Amino acid sequence: MYKFSCIVLGCVDTSIINQLPLVDIPVRAGFPSPADDYLEAKLDLTEHLVKHPSATYYIKAMGDSMVDYGVFSGDLLIVDRSLEPVVGDVVIAAIDGELTCKCLGVINGQYHLLAGNALYPPISLAGKEVHIWGVVIHTIHSLRGRGYL
Repeated sequence: MYKFSCIVLGCVDTSIINQLPLVDIPVRAGFPSPADDYLEAKLDLTEHLVKHPSATYYIKAMGDSMVDYGVFSGDLLIVDRSLEPVVGDVVIAAIDGELTCKCLGVINGQYHLLAGNALYPPISLAGKEVHIWGVVIHTIHSLRGRGYL
């Protein structure tokens, strides 16, 4: 099995903690209800989303090659370098020195990086220098200004 090498980028500074109120009820896309009665505690997103702070970094996505995976241009990606990538993971990879965000896949027994957009063909990893910079564990994207209305 192919062993991917990982790149060390530095640590996330966890000394800065931002806590916001957590509304402890599910939200429905229907009849609105007042939420103030359900304020429970404070939620630190870093604590909630980052399981391995010393091995995690953020990177911004650019382009439309991963839209079918829910990764849009301008999204903030949370990437964990401590995870061993497996088939089906969305990863940050450097191929011959160029960074890309793709899904790790296998085609005909060979590793490929797969786009989440039919306009982009699979990238074969055969004969290429590949470094996996980590597994994307979360995406953060803004709905504002995306033209949904």
